[in-house]
Amino acid sequence: MDDKILFSPLYLGQQKMPNRIVMAPMTRSRTTQPGDMPNAMMAEYYAQRASAGLIISEATQISQQGKGYSYTPGIHTAEHIAGWKRVTGAVHQAGGRIFLQLWHVGRMSHPSFHADGQPVGPSPLSPAAQVWVVGEDGVGRMLDCPTPRALRSEEIPGIVEDFRVAARNARAADFDGVEIHGANGYLIDQFLRTTSNHRQDAYGGSRPNRLRLLLEVAAAIAAEIGADRVGVRLAPYITARNMHCPDIIPTILEGAAALSGMGIVYLHLSEADWDDAPQVPASFRRELRDTYAGKLIVAGRYDPSRGEALLADGLADLIAFGRPFIANPDLPTRIRHGWPQAEFDGNTLFGGGAAGYIDYPPAR
Repeated sequence: MDDKILFSPLYLGQQKMPNRIVMAPMTRSRTTQPGDMPNAMMAEYYAQRASAGLIISEATQISQQGKGYSYTPGIHTAEHIAGWKRVTGAVHQAGGRIFLQLWHVGRMSHPSFHADGQPVGPSPLSPAAQVWVVGEDGVGRMLDCPTPRALRSEEIPGIVEDFRVAARNARAADFDGVEIHGANGYLIDQFLRTTSNHRQDAYGGSRPNRLRLLLEVAAAIAAEIGADRVGVRLAPYITARNMHCPDIIPTILEGAAALSGMGIVYLHLSEADWDDAPQVPASFRRELRDTYAGKLIVAGRYDPSRGEALLADGLADLIAFGRPFIANPDLPTRIRHGWPQAEFDGNTLFGGGAAGYIDYPPAR
């Protein structure tokens, strides 16, 4: 497949990607406790996959308030920076590039993670969803998210600041850039949608108001580390977690225009990956391409031929693969040569140790 677009180089800002294959962000919950610390095992895991054109790290909480799942990493203490620096060092030593995905889960959380026992959101509306929580017995279980409390208007600038500081910390940890998680029903996505945002202040109601948090976060991070090191993940057609919104497509297109004006380097579309999920229409892809001047990454159960077709049509610039990277640390090599791909063990996706994490061998 050497002649395929998938294996042609591409620049993201000033950084050269040797191919168009992206390792998508995937929660694996392998941090060291207490404190959700990145560790040597995580460094090995990411370094094994450094042949990707770009690695986007697992979602990483910008603050304790932003946490929603057990054993997910943070980027808000000096210890987190030191732990992540071990990871980025291993990836760079292996010749890779890695962005850190910045995360505030909002209402997708559990009382056990919060001193006051209550997650936050734009409005006191339940996501009707569950998160993975490890109990005192050391066993992880899916538990219901409660109804959150609504953030007060005066609290929101503090969250913008948490994102900015997290981006600064990411650069201190030698990440090549950051991705703002604005997708999949987490805090920024909650503000974007009329179904999760019933606010009547400057952060709710109209499209500009619902977009305000995303654009303030993007502007703050771009000012801190440079727009050419900042990407944004969005989920236009995902409706799970009580996120169906009749106005989300025009809202995302309006946001894309604003992000383009800031010089944000890429948008990363999280597309639904279950069998009967809604398909993303070509008309939306074309309108997004006309609206947004940066690079476009797509993720959502792509195979190489489907990804290649989208690249050839000019509707994407990079293709992100998630679960195939779990059992195939050398995924780009396997794709290039048409070698078979290994299957992952679903029982080892979250938590645990080396098994199902760093023990998948390369093809040869």
